[in-house]
Amino acid sequence: MTQAYVALGANLGDAQATLRRAIDDLASLPHTRLAAYSSLYRSAPVQAQGPDFINAVVELHTELDPMALLAELQRLEREAGRERPYHNAPRTLDLDLLLHGDTVLHRPALTLPHPRMNERAFVLLPLAEIAPGRVSPALLAQVADQRVERL
Repeated sequence: MTQAYVALGANLGDAQATLRRAIDDLASLPHTRLAAYSSLYRSAPVQAQGPDFINAVVELHTELDPMALLAELQRLEREAGRERPYHNAPRTLDLDLLLHGDTVLHRPALTLPHPRMNERAFVLLPLAEIAPGRVSPALLAQVADQRVERL
């Protein structure tokens, strides 16, 4: 089993309910076990417009390789009504694979570790909640000016 971390976000519809449902859906992925999930957080959109986002991070233990896990995440997004009319559009559900074990990957569809995770308080704060060893105080200090509220 490989330890993987997935960031969840939504800012359309009932985002809190969507994230709770997505956490349940992630727990039922094939060859995967939900190990931990963070609290929900509210954050302002970053490089986007629209309502505030609700965010969380989950830890999965999975036998799926990174591309197979990505395919499952994209399937769950589609099932939640995710549309991609333009870059950074508001969304019903966004699932980003942050880390997959020690995998370093650079493909058009997937880069691991996630290339912008260390720039985003809405990722680092929930990740630090469930995996404090993965987030240094220096990283948290770099994003301290971003508004994020734990719900």
